[in-house]
Amino acid sequence: MALHSVLTHLDNKNTYACMLFVKFSSAFNTIIPSKLTAKLVDLGINTSTCNWVMDFLTNRPQQVRSGSICSNTITLNTGVPQGCVLNPFLYSLFTSDCRPVNGSNSIIKFADDTTVIGLITNNDETAYREEIQHLATWCNNNNLLLNTSKTKERIVDFRKETRGTHDTTHINGMAVKRVSSFKFLGIHISVDLSWTTNTSSLVKKAHQRLFFLRTLKKN
Repeated sequence: MALHSVLTHLDNKNTYACMLFVKFSSAFNTIIPSKLTAKLVDLGINTSTCNWVMDFLTNRPQQVRSGSICSNTITLNTGVPQGCVLNPFLYSLFTSDCRPVNGSNSIIKFADDTTVIGLITNNDETAYREEIQHLATWCNNNNLLLNTSKTKERIVDFRKETRGTHDTTHINGMAVKRVSSFKFLGIHISVDLSWTTNTSSLVKKAHQRLFFLRTLKKN
């Protein structure tokens, strides 16, 4: 979806695309159950299910054990239990109201992996930068912490005369690092949108697996 929207847009004259790969700090651990259940109600989930989710996520005792030594027990009322199969599903419902505010942008979400795509025409990045500001505000209102140091931006611009002239993107006053390649949901997206980097990575991984198979065959 991300690549298709970008490539389709680049077929038009005087266009380029910005891809912001957003990272959060402990996204699953920062969910506030009361906010989640309120959103479930807005989505039309029945009251008994909302109450069950609220009960499941609140007043959870937790302690740490190392050998025969145990820490004091604390009670948790935020986040979802680690390793729970409901984690990605509940998080997706929690972020369901995080939507683009401008038609030239899109927000692609896969669990806690979030990507903002701005389709730019005639060098006007106003809508894209407003989208980033809106996302930052939404995160603040929903207790999600944007990890700007791990958030990366990728500019896809095939216009030779304007290459390297794009302004730096900032989130909450901190500059976002711009990269030439990024691993997005297991796929390497390179500067020219070719599959060379991704294919090389797959071949390298295959050679590593084949090495162990050859070793086993020799033995």
